[in-house]
Amino acid sequence: MKCDIITIFPEIFDAYLAESILKRAIQKKLIEIKVHNLRDFTRDRHKTVDDYPYGGGPGMVMKPEPFFNAIESTKTNGVERFTIMLSPQGKVFNQDMALSLSKERRRLLFICGRYEAIDERVRENLVDEEISIGDYILTGGELPALVIIDSIVRLIPGALGDERSKEEESFTWGILDYPHYTRPPEYRGLTVPDVLLSGNHKEIAKWRRKEALRHTMRRRPDLLKKASLTDEDYKLIEEIKEERDEFD
Repeated sequence: MKCDIITIFPEIFDAYLAESILKRAIQKKLIEIKVHNLRDFTRDRHKTVDDYPYGGGPGMVMKPEPFFNAIESTKTNGVERFTIMLSPQGKVFNQDMALSLSKERRRLLFICGRYEAIDERVRENLVDEEISIGDYILTGGELPALVIIDSIVRLIPGALGDERSKEEESFTWGILDYPHYTRPPEYRGLTVPDVLLSGNHKEIAKWRRKEALRHTMRRRPDLLKKASLTDEDYKLIEEIKEERDEFD
């Protein structure tokens, strides 16, 4: 996978891309990420990327020329590109979108805006998809770009140390994850559930599925409406309801 990022703060990406899973994925050449400074594509000596909005109003609007210049400069002959603008007006990002983007054969290009807005001509003529990471406002598109890149890279085969990790994470099953424990088995009087120490893999799997369903019922019951549940899942849900009446 290959990605380009256009931003006026390229340094924001330096630390995160140089650590952990993303760093290893880059080193293993599973992903190539190029960060472009939008100011390098201006034509004035002050490297101006914004101006006052036509019609008045608060804030500044990012100019179209630098974006057009930057995006045109990243074109590679014969390589298709999928351009994403990070925007609160976009589709809200989720795991299904992450999976789809992880399989994308086109080169991904992320546009990170700042200030009040980006000139509408950029959106209308250069953008294939607008994506939001939630219904709230951030200072710029850099953090959303990192969130999306992180989530899709971990889905690329070979990016994780143990491929089973991504198979058992929250949302992979359509529900939340089960609780996790590690050594010591007892700490300050707090103990690990006996079933996890039993060595009975069938019972452990059942316990994990049941607790994942319990977490989802408590915290994100909306997910159950669209999750692919089995007959066994429905039995476990009934057991949970019988154990406590908080879900009735």
